[in-house]
Amino acid sequence: MSLPAPTLQTVRLRLRPFNDADANALFALHSSAYVLRYWDAPPWSERVRAERFIAACRRMTEDGTGTRLAMDRVSDGAFIGWCSLTRWNPDYRSASMGYCLDDAAWGHGYATEAAHALLRWAFDTLDLNRVQAETDTRNAASARVLEKLGFVREGTLREDCVVNGEVSDSWVYGLIRREWQPPCEAVPAR
Repeated sequence: MSLPAPTLQTVRLRLRPFNDADANALFALHSSAYVLRYWDAPPWSERVRAERFIAACRRMTEDGTGTRLAMDRVSDGAFIGWCSLTRWNPDYRSASMGYCLDDAAWGHGYATEAAHALLRWAFDTLDLNRVQAETDTRNAASARVLEKLGFVREGTLREDCVVNGEVSDSWVYGLIRREWQPPCEAVPAR
């Protein structure tokens, strides 16, 4: 069963399926050692990796295992990163959430805003009951984003990956539908 790749709009962001024109911006994002300093995969050194990533996004949607959406800033149309739901399991009504943003976009609330939109879609459209996320224990900013979204830290995966040659721990976060508080929608003035 395929999983629809939605286009979601927030006040400041547009989340949309990836297309081939995103390859250069995606490569710039994933070739940054600074952006990926907490990732368990090294920065990309070849542009073809971006093309394979975009193809993998399409396969993920077609296979029904998840969706990964490009994140554009509405004000100028700039690609600033992506967010995803992966490991979608309709039987267990669960999935895993992730995101990656360009460092120039950090600290502006974009990750939280994008994740709220993705979570609303996950709970309302996909009827998920649980969304899980993981972050390196040294990545305090990502942990704050998850906690702002209502995720609860459920445990630590000790020495579960190697980041830049160093063994690293990850925190596991979970968000249950009944505990999720969608953001208040602005009510138009009358």
